[in-house]
Amino acid sequence: MKFGIIKEGKNPPDKRVVLTPQACKALQETFKELEIIVEKSENRIFTDQEYVSNGIEVTDDVSSADVLLGVKEVPIKALVPNKKYFFFSHTIKKQPYNRDLLRAILEKNIELYDHEVITNQKEIRLVAFGRYAGIVGAYNAIRTFGLKNSSFILPKAQQLSDQQELIGELKKITLPNIKIVLTGKGRVSNGSKEMLDGMGLKEVNVEDYLNKTFEEAVYCQIDVLDYNKRTDGKVIDMYDFFDHPEAYKSDFSRFAKVSDVYIAGHFYATGAPYIFTREDAKSKDFKVRVVADISCDIDGPVASTIRASTIGDPIYGYDRLQEAEVDFMDPEAIAVMAVDNLPNELPRDASQGFSENFVTYVIPAFFNGDKDGILERARMTQNGKLTPRYEYLEGYVKGLE
Repeated sequence: MKFGIIKEGKNPPDKRVVLTPQACKALQETFKELEIIVEKSENRIFTDQEYVSNGIEVTDDVSSADVLLGVKEVPIKALVPNKKYFFFSHTIKKQPYNRDLLRAILEKNIELYDHEVITNQKEIRLVAFGRYAGIVGAYNAIRTFGLKNSSFILPKAQQLSDQQELIGELKKITLPNIKIVLTGKGRVSNGSKEMLDGMGLKEVNVEDYLNKTFEEAVYCQIDVLDYNKRTDGKVIDMYDFFDHPEAYKSDFSRFAKVSDVYIAGHFYATGAPYIFTREDAKSKDFKVRVVADISCDIDGPVASTIRASTIGDPIYGYDRLQEAEVDFMDPEAIAVMAVDNLPNELPRDASQGFSENFVTYVIPAFFNGDKDGILERARMTQNGKLTPRYEYLEGYVKGLE
């Protein structure tokens, strides 16, 4: 079986890879029936020569491969019919901007395996860049605070080589006694927590965060039941929230009243309450002036995220009264950092972590009969149709929703 690593075609080009050169070499030594070829790329964080040095063929054309591996969406014109593809399609939430991509995948009889739905039998994701999004997102949050308040200037994350260099830069600064709230308890949020801990910030519990003042900067990592509550006042458990999100409303306002910086590291599920709405942000009690929205759901649960920003221009301002974009240095503006490909600022670290998991969980499934159902759960399309697990996208594909 032949695997091909494709050149990233989305603009701006992504530097990350699914498999590092070292991983490719190890796989070919482990699975004798496996062959890997790599499409030439001038943008990839690992150079063509690094692959060649590890005994991997680099070529202009990888269409001879059975399985094609990428990171971001593949441009429609670059799709090779009748192949198996792995990439983030960003269609499982019915994203309208990728409807035509999924249509083309079906028309070209492509088997699509989306990285986002590669899970174990308990539906826990097995491969993800989330931790690295959290790492860079937290760094960018602190950087944005410094720029917004003209108190310090940190280099962009992309100018630094790895996580330890990011932490090193954060340790050079001194924050005032601000409060930082961090939503989520998964990979993304825990990646952010690594950075806040690494720079030496004090973590406090919810009660102290809401009710006490401190002489140093502190942060609080909160879970879904901390910032959501049932409309009937009952307190059950987090599984009830996941099963019945419509029975809940946001309780984030109590954190917004005391927080200076908000890092959004949560996963947002369809039907869950918005964390804060545009009306919420207009309240005179809404204190947050820096939002680092790692999740970056546009016009979604974090009202200040009205568009994605870019690595080149990562910050914009949100006028909470006019509900419009302004200069982030405007005194009344919320400074918003909403870069939607944060791991690409730390591409080598991110690729190595992703590659390790892909080697551990995904590649073996091709050679063990997919005994754990990993491929079956991730396969969105087959024989020109949506697979049963993803038939809920039928109306989306047809333009009916």
